[in-house]
Amino acid sequence: MRILLFLLTNAAVLLLISIVFHVLGLGDFLHQRGVPLSLDQLLISSAVIGMSGSFISLMMSKWMAKQSMGVHVIEQPGNATEQWLVDTIARQARRLNIGMPEVGVFDSPDPNAFATGMSRNASLVAVSTGLLQRMNADEVEAVLGHEMSHVANGDMVTMGLLQGVVNTFVYFFASIAGYLVDRVLLRSGDDERGYGYGPGYYITQMVAQVLLSILATMIVMWFSRRREFRADAGGAELAGRGKMIDALRALQRAHEPADLPGELAAFGINGGISSGFQRLFLSHPPLEERIAALQNGR
Repeated sequence: MRILLFLLTNAAVLLLISIVFHVLGLGDFLHQRGVPLSLDQLLISSAVIGMSGSFISLMMSKWMAKQSMGVHVIEQPGNATEQWLVDTIARQARRLNIGMPEVGVFDSPDPNAFATGMSRNASLVAVSTGLLQRMNADEVEAVLGHEMSHVANGDMVTMGLLQGVVNTFVYFFASIAGYLVDRVLLRSGDDERGYGYGPGYYITQMVAQVLLSILATMIVMWFSRRREFRADAGGAELAGRGKMIDALRALQRAHEPADLPGELAAFGINGGISSGFQRLFLSHPPLEERIAALQNGR
């Protein structure tokens, strides 16, 4: 249902943009300047290109996480720690009324954890060996609650679809920029009808995609930071506010280890240190802000 609603919203936005462009006469403006470009077709193709990559990544997320992080999935608990992990996550899954996730452990000295998966009923929650070694049971329980809140909130799907939406508009506007530079400024074309693409199109589109992707990343990371506050609140509800605060303080004592690789960074418990302009690209808010939010009841 979440995917369907998001796709319908995206389709509505695309339709609205198409109507606005027609009202403003942008299509006629382009054609008068020798740019044989159908904005409707470009919108549709951009959506296919932008969303398909996100859907593929979402479908492969668990497999990619297991391979890239070397996650050992606990099929049958081999010791007391693994049994406690499975039991704790099972208890939290029942409270949240979601399917039991796969539970795994990956080898890393940094205390961290992440959740991923195609849906809230087919997810993976994994913790690092460093987390188990450097935190007590109450703190680990809070971390698990944080990750399970990500699962219950559908954050993996939401973030994947959001990335697909911004990818759609990055490609769409980068293509328009390429057409304008190639046909209006450089007046190039490969054939007598002017339907070919000159080098100006490809160069401009690539440059525009890079610049627009930077802006898109800031938007996605802003949304990711907001989701972290919500997941902290969820972890506090599942394990207790004091335990969640203690867990975040334990991460502070660990000197805020680096982000997890790639898309997993948005679903970990921790994030790297950054300030100034770099702050716009953080997937997680600073730990002191997260602790303050919990202390203030947010």
